[in-house]
Amino acid sequence: MNIGRARDLDRAFFDRAPEVVAADIIGCTLLFEGCGGVVVESEAYGQRDPASHSFRGETPRCKSMFGPPGTVYVYRTYGLHWCLNLVTEAEGIGAAVLIRALEPTHGLSAMRGRRSGMDDRLLCAGPGRLTQALAVSGAIDGLDLVAAGMTLTPREGDVDVVAVPRIGISQATDLPWRMVARGSRFLSRPIPRSMAA
Repeated sequence: MNIGRARDLDRAFFDRAPEVVAADIIGCTLLFEGCGGVVVESEAYGQRDPASHSFRGETPRCKSMFGPPGTVYVYRTYGLHWCLNLVTEAEGIGAAVLIRALEPTHGLSAMRGRRSGMDDRLLCAGPGRLTQALAVSGAIDGLDLVAAGMTLTPREGDVDVVAVPRIGISQATDLPWRMVARGSRFLSRPIPRSMAA
């Protein structure tokens, strides 16, 4: 799908279904305290989705996922890596978009230092790499974007977004809720060849 300029990124931008926001956020620029870049990969998760943390209702771990649209939801995976999500839909629904990869454009020196000289292509290619590069932690979980020190600005021009199945999950693997910028070399994992053309 070829998507034009994103809507203004106020709370209304996030107050929509997670798969819609996941597609529209591709091409937007996400910065945390001056570091970040262009979103090239995201995944949607909703409350009726068995792969979602919110599927069984609100718990201490996923409480922030039930917050107002635009809330930051940060959790630790495998006890090792932080994952950055932005809450979508109305408060109490339990839906969010996982930011999976960025094309790094801002604060490159700081991000390279945090990632031990990693090749720029891999600086933010994957949820754990991304949060390490940006120095995102659970300290901002539950805050809104502005209070968390984040900015998200609309895309400029058109972006060719491809919807493909999500990765790294064992349930609801058929849902095409992983959104990627076609042709980006900064993805966490390449998309299937049949969908890359």
